[in-house]
Amino acid sequence: MKLSLFVHMERLNEGQSQKQLYGEFLALCEIADRAGLHAIWTGEHHGMDFTIAPNPFVTIADLANRFKNVRLGTGTVVAPFWHPIKLAGEAAMTDLITGGRLDLGIARGAYSYEYERLSPGLDAWSAGQKMREVIPATQKLWAGDYAHEGEFWSFPSTTSAPRPVQQPGPPIWVAARDPNSHDFAVANDCNVQVTPLWQDDSEVRTLMDRFETACADHADKPRPKIMLLRHTYVGTDESDLDQAAEELSVYYNYFFAWFKNDRSVRQGLIDPPLTSDELAANAMISPKALRANNVVGDADTVIERLKAYEAMGYDEYAFWIDTGMSFERKKASLERFVRDVAPAFAS
Repeated sequence: MKLSLFVHMERLNEGQSQKQLYGEFLALCEIADRAGLHAIWTGEHHGMDFTIAPNPFVTIADLANRFKNVRLGTGTVVAPFWHPIKLAGEAAMTDLITGGRLDLGIARGAYSYEYERLSPGLDAWSAGQKMREVIPATQKLWAGDYAHEGEFWSFPSTTSAPRPVQQPGPPIWVAARDPNSHDFAVANDCNVQVTPLWQDDSEVRTLMDRFETACADHADKPRPKIMLLRHTYVGTDESDLDQAAEELSVYYNYFFAWFKNDRSVRQGLIDPPLTSDELAANAMISPKALRANNVVGDADTVIERLKAYEAMGYDEYAFWIDTGMSFERKKASLERFVRDVAPAFAS
């Protein structure tokens, strides 16, 4: 099982400048590249300091000039915000810049906050339908001389300019949760990204079962790859691990606040901030629950959890480092991961 890093810039308050955040983002990516991790994944979000990532292709182009070995993935672009010709061309250009190291992760998006601003009237269902239209269109644009008549886009015969370095194109990864998304990915020759978010390992098993079902239903297709994305913290003693669980709980409380889209926002931040009572109100994302459910432990504990995922059939594990904790704590956890955990998965 390959090991990767999933990283954005994020902040919960005004305590750090965005310039400082980008420098810290690069420092974490440098650790991943230097240690020989398989890939770095970074995504797309708009108008939210919770995940500062307006265009992953720009970020990946910068990473490509700094780091020459690691693969570079979008985790993920938000399909309904992209015209197929624009997505095909920008992805191909990024593949050219990276020397054929691009992996293209695509999702329908998660936040109504973004839908309201970039595509008023869009909901999760129509966003999913747009994703199902844009992916095969992008694949055919890379092949060239493709005309499209769809529900959301129409255009005359067009070829992606430039063409991607990788042929027939960069690997496409579909962010999948429900069975239909798994089925769509496998049917369209795409790999699959999954995350159980705050849930326990029974959800990890369920997601794999859905993938296996889709593969069995499309036995004529080559078996794609599947990647598991989980919040991860490699700690030292009980106090350190308890602190990480507290930080994860704060992060998920803000995640749900953004997802529900019922809080006021000022200068890209939830304002006023969540109170201590609000942070303690949801037992599902309490520190105790998140320490048990996510991959939080010393190196041996983390190795044991990841070996179980490898045995389930996962091809790649992405260390999701975004937690709202300090850069110093993220860096220390990642350094322990690459030093003490990664060697157990060396090929």
